[in-house]
Amino acid sequence: MTAVLRILARRVVLLVPLLLGIVLFVFLVMRFSDVDPASAFFQGANPTPEQLHRFREENGLLDPLPVRYLAFVGDLLQGDMGISVLNRSSVVDQIATALPLTVQLTFLGLGIAVVLSLTLGITAAIYRDRLPDQLIRVVSLTGVAAPGFWLALLMIQYLAVDLGWFPTGGYINPADSFTGWLKTMTLPALALSLPVAAGLTRIIRTAVVEELDKDYVRTAVGNGLPPVVVVGRNVLRNALINPLTVLGLRVGYLLGGAVVIETIFSLPGMGKLMIDAVKNGDPAVVQGVVITTAVGFVVVNLVIDILYLLVNPRLRGTS
Repeated sequence: MTAVLRILARRVVLLVPLLLGIVLFVFLVMRFSDVDPASAFFQGANPTPEQLHRFREENGLLDPLPVRYLAFVGDLLQGDMGISVLNRSSVVDQIATALPLTVQLTFLGLGIAVVLSLTLGITAAIYRDRLPDQLIRVVSLTGVAAPGFWLALLMIQYLAVDLGWFPTGGYINPADSFTGWLKTMTLPALALSLPVAAGLTRIIRTAVVEELDKDYVRTAVGNGLPPVVVVGRNVLRNALINPLTVLGLRVGYLLGGAVVIETIFSLPGMGKLMIDAVKNGDPAVVQGVVITTAVGFVVVNLVIDILYLLVNPRLRGTS
């Protein structure tokens, strides 16, 4: 257990330069982009050069780049991501409003992907090279090749427009109506999760097949243990170690895919917030959303690393 804590502490320490690097990258990209905060602030007002210069001077846009970066990091450490140049509201407040929906969509999609991939992957491994395995392989290959936005459009056409089972878009807060929330989130979560589930299914199948071929499984079954007990107690525990590491990368896909899915289904989450900020030339909101999403991805991967350390029998057995 000491080795687990030591590895975990090392991962946490490494997060500091990683997060600083992310902040630096986003800061430089936004500063060297064509978006001018001063022009965005006076959008449509035809400002004079003196007004533009005064705005840049008051907001520190004329300071040297290192000074601006240190000021930016200092503001971030205080929970300040700046002010939207369009509506003069706090970027943190806008993100706090949009983030819960994106978190709901991401983790609902993650839950669906995990359940589907476990069910299909284990079934395919148990019935390998037989009809169920062949059908699941065809389905998983199709799912991997199908983009999330294409699935979203198909679902809207057939499940929402033609059959009327779900709304075509919009969002209902679960506090107002849980049933309404579930209806508005089902199609976006499915569109987001199915490609992830398809990829994980193939990985889980391969991992379970490798475990089923090991001597300890044959010995346990030969000693009279039911196959269900052997698979549930031993095979899955060992087979899911590698898929766990892949799951962390898939969370990044879910976070990135949420941008497109939220736009298609008109969900007021982080994706729509960023798309609107890009279209309207609001750099503070864009960099705030990107940094928040990147930090969320890093934190989720840290959680996946913790789960990996907990389920890895070799590390559990280390003192």
